[in-house]
This record gives sequence, C-alpha cells and structure tokens, in this order.
Amino acid sequence: MGIVDLAELLSDLSARLDPEPYVWATLTEAPHGVEPVVIVREAEGITVVLPEEQARAAELPHEFRSARITLEVHSSLEAVGLTAVFARTLADEGISANVVAGFHHDHIFVPWDRRRDALEALERLQANGA
Repeated sequence: MGIVDLAELLSDLSARLDPEPYVWATLTEAPHGVEPVVIVREAEGITVVLPEEQARAAELPHEFRSARITLEVHSSLEAVGLTAVFARTLADEGISANVVAGFHHDHIFVPWDRRRDALEALERLQANGA
C-alpha cells in the first residue's frame, strides 16, 4: 500500500534521474518498434512519451526533449499535496514539470537541459521536508 502522509512522502522522496532523453509525439497508432513509457488518449489523438532514439528511428515528428525523474517513494494515488509541493519547488526554479502518476511512483518530465537543476531542487526538497 502506498504512503499517504505528506511529511513521510517528502522524507522518503528519493528522486532518480533517467539517463536517456525522452520526447513527446502525437500519432494515431504506435509504429513497430516504438515502446512509449506514457500513452494518453485525447480527442485530438494519442500522445506518447518515448525514448528520443525510438522516435528518430521511427521518423516520428516530436518535441519537448525531456528528462524523466522518477520519485522512488511509493506514493498512494490518494496522497494529497505531493504533486503541488514538488511542482512548486520546480516552478520556483523556473523549471516546467509534466507529471505522470503511475500506480507505484510519480514521474516528472522536465526540460532536458534543466534535468540536473531539477534533480538538485528535488534533493533539497527531500532534505528539508515540507
């Protein structure tokens, strides 16, 4: 079962930076060899987040070269305030945060060139608590 208490979530945050760049694309169906890490169906089409290398190999038009930071804490889907706290922390640093909540972890996609700044800000958040 996931953690609900915000103070406990922040103390156990443990942000991990994924080493490869990801990009965002929209399509009607995923081509062979494309394995998105995120799929969102919208009225306008299917948004996918996938490794940049796969998008290039499949010749998919894409944008927003980003880094994925995974919060290793097992947050409950019913936890209140976690997204607001880390989004505010990153906003204070001028870093955009595109958040995807999985069953076990939150994943934050930040601009690739600001990935280290984002990771440092999240590490400070963990060290300082709420």
